[in-house]
Amino acid sequence: MDVDLTPKVSKSVYGGDGGSYFSWSPSDLPMLKEGNIGASKIALQKNGLAMPSYSDSAKVAYVLQGKGTAGIYLYEAEKEKVVSIKEGDAMALPFGVTTWWFNQDDNELVILFMGNTCTGHKAGEFTEFSLTGANGLFTGFTTEFVARAWDLEEDKVKELVGSQKGTGIIKVKDGFKMPEPKEEDRKGMVMNCLEAPLDVDIKNGGRVVLLNTKSLPLVKDVGLGADLVRIDAGSMCSPGFSCDSAYQVTYIVRGSGRAQIVGIDGKRKMEIRVKAGNLFIVPRFFAVSKIADGEGMEWFSIITTPNPIFCHLAGRTSVWKALSPEVLQASFNVSPEAEQHFRSKRLNAEIFFHAP
Repeated sequence: MDVDLTPKVSKSVYGGDGGSYFSWSPSDLPMLKEGNIGASKIALQKNGLAMPSYSDSAKVAYVLQGKGTAGIYLYEAEKEKVVSIKEGDAMALPFGVTTWWFNQDDNELVILFMGNTCTGHKAGEFTEFSLTGANGLFTGFTTEFVARAWDLEEDKVKELVGSQKGTGIIKVKDGFKMPEPKEEDRKGMVMNCLEAPLDVDIKNGGRVVLLNTKSLPLVKDVGLGADLVRIDAGSMCSPGFSCDSAYQVTYIVRGSGRAQIVGIDGKRKMEIRVKAGNLFIVPRFFAVSKIADGEGMEWFSIITTPNPIFCHLAGRTSVWKALSPEVLQASFNVSPEAEQHFRSKRLNAEIFFHAP
């Protein structure tokens, strides 16, 4: 595979006083189209409202910073779920759900979206369908059709459909009363990755929180798994690959470091520095490893299967520790002493290795 794997930052698509919408384009990051994956962000200023819309793709949303309110309407539900959201919150958004996002806080609210575009209009891109605003779906119907659908007088239809001149993201007036979030609505809808029990916790190495069908059942409807990984200064994440034909889509949340990706032909396909804001994609069966700089590194990833399986190539749980000594000796073409020395290393280390 000769597709460019270089990490990329998002580009602004539209915006105004209320905030902006950013996305990664397949023209800049070809692996998006190759893997049928979409990625975007919204950044909302105070009183910014991302108006109700639905997408052509299932997604995972992750709050990168700030706090606010989200409305999520699952098809065939009686009403929307209104939830408070804050940094570290992750949500599984199945195909076809309607959402809106609001920031009532002075600080910027930034939300990352990553998902599968196999059902989308364009491979590697999300298409958002606005329900209101200057480009809302009902602006395309004639007044007669809308009046009959909504059982309203035509002058009322014109007022409802034509009053909002904004598109996508708007800014509401100070003091405007938005729906109050309900704590009970978060159950089963939202999982905070910064507060959840750790699935992996290695002292002076790193920590992992998994987003799967066990921790958030809606993940099954999305068809994606996810994880939040934080590694300490100078620590290394074991080389490994997804052994169930999944792509890994990684967004660097904070910090910086180095990353290497090796292809199925055993050749290095990428060796580069990564930093906050970078997004890159690891192709199926390709191996990847990362080493953090002095400030450590944190990343949020989706994996294109709800319960991914990884094969690690270093550490106590690696494939090397499971294979017979004779097999390794013959395969590496080394002496028994060399094989034994190799096997004696990393007997207690899991998947993160702290700096010496």
